[in-house]
Amino acid sequence: MQWRLIDSGSMDPYWNMAVDEAILEAVAAGQVPPTLRFYAWQPPGLSLGYFQRLQQEVDLVACQRLGVKVVRRLTGGRAVLHEHELTYSLIAPQDHPAVSGSVLESYLKISRGLLTGLKNLGIDACLAEGKSGTEPASSACFDAPSRYELTVEGKKLVGSAQTRKQGVVLQHGSILVRLETEKLFACLRFPSEEMRRRLLSNFHQRAITIGAILGREPEYEELVTAFTAGFSQGLGIELQTGLLTEQEKAQAAMLVAEKYSQESWNNLR
Repeated sequence: MQWRLIDSGSMDPYWNMAVDEAILEAVAAGQVPPTLRFYAWQPPGLSLGYFQRLQQEVDLVACQRLGVKVVRRLTGGRAVLHEHELTYSLIAPQDHPAVSGSVLESYLKISRGLLTGLKNLGIDACLAEGKSGTEPASSACFDAPSRYELTVEGKKLVGSAQTRKQGVVLQHGSILVRLETEKLFACLRFPSEEMRRRLLSNFHQRAITIGAILGREPEYEELVTAFTAGFSQGLGIELQTGLLTEQEKAQAAMLVAEKYSQESWNNLR
């Protein structure tokens, strides 16, 4: 089965999350083929995992001051500051060979595409074994790798999250080019300033970026090219460039207006 490839470019945080959900619904209804999408964020966004507590974990005043929009994801996990990165989303029926199996099995399959994409950039990454959780961690996603996420020199480079609805797998993730660590930690709440400083210091030992590895920051187009080939090769799928349907656009616009821009969703917990 041929896949659809969509390059959305830089878009608003609410729109980015709404489009992922609109595609999920269209794939579930059999209206569109499995879809691989790339996008970036403008303005910067702080996305929260579905189960995170907004008021307890996010400093909304700091986010507003820094020009960071806050949006809750459909997927779990921890907070991600989306600014200097390539974001991917992969949406396919649960029984498709590229994503079939348990959550961990599908993570492993999708990670092969990411590994190949990084290799196309000249980066040799590894799959994380996962941490025991004995050390304190912040609300930030890149504070610790989960199993089958990608690391370089033991530091997390790609963070992904997955959900399954209506018989469809949605996995999206952030491929870091540069990380504004101080900005991220300014957007999050901590029990004390001492804890903030301690976790910030630890964070530098746990996350890494493409820019730091290569000594340069690849342009968005170079990243899309590398990971398009990576997913095609790593997952054994054929990609055909396409666009959102008019129905997907309308559904995404509705989701922005009624869900992702609303306090009732973003302050759900």
